[in-house]
Amino acid sequence: MQRAELADFLRRRREAIRPAEVGIAGGPRRRTAGLRREEVAMLAGMSVDYVVRLEQGRSSQPSTQLLGALARALRLTDDERAHLFHMAGHRPPPAEGLARLARAGLVRMLDLLGDTPALVLSDLGEALAQNRAAVVLMGDYTGLTGDRRYHVYRWFTDPDTRAGHPPEEQPHQARRLVADLRAAAGRRSGDPVVAGLVDRLRAASAEFDRLWAEHEVAVRRSDRKTLVHPRVGRVVLDCETLVTPDQRQQLLVLTPADAEARERLDLLRVLGVEEFPTDATPATAATGATDETDTGAR
Repeated sequence: MQRAELADFLRRRREAIRPAEVGIAGGPRRRTAGLRREEVAMLAGMSVDYVVRLEQGRSSQPSTQLLGALARALRLTDDERAHLFHMAGHRPPPAEGLARLARAGLVRMLDLLGDTPALVLSDLGEALAQNRAAVVLMGDYTGLTGDRRYHVYRWFTDPDTRAGHPPEEQPHQARRLVADLRAAAGRRSGDPVVAGLVDRLRAASAEFDRLWAEHEVAVRRSDRKTLVHPRVGRVVLDCETLVTPDQRQQLLVLTPADAEARERLDLLRVLGVEEFPTDATPATAATGATDETDTGAR
């Protein structure tokens, strides 16, 4: 672990980011043009004290999860992220692990979307990053582990997941999820990650097994869906999906489909984050990472 180099790199990257780039108001009283340490801590989901120790070169070795959260918070490019891992004494994530780190450009787009709910998803439906509007609307999914991090797995194995969608839309959503996974499996033929997920789903859900056998294929691009929120009720949303050239990551943008949906989203922004007892636990930061070395991370 190259503590001095790591400290200097983190400090310089923090100072190079303008608050507006990450959705933070600058204000007239800021003494620095870049981010404050507490703002980096908030964005990365870790304690301010740990950020201070990292920048002073006296921290313990950060975990790969924590490094991924820092890379997102500091909007690092792929090359900068690999450099960060090397300085911290870790190998950069392999291809599959790298695909699970939201691209810097997509994270910046989350910031620019502001009050419009948006998520960065892997091609298997894992939430890699969310803006605050998305967390307020549906909870924070970025901290889930194992197969539960895949929306398609939760849909077919956890009845509570479907509670967020009206019954009349559930068959359509189920088919779209399976068809999208079938398309990903075709692009990633022979990939054990995809094959293993499909095998576990077929074993766990008779409904998934039946739909998978029908061999429908459809890449997710646009759709209209209704989310049932515990505080404001039904919110009808138009969903647009932008896909990266390698098709490994997607930017999902959710816009209100009518005036009523817009009013309910506005109300949610006022109410703030609601407790979500089923799929995920909302957090103040979209990254969902924790400071494993500091019990006061939150």
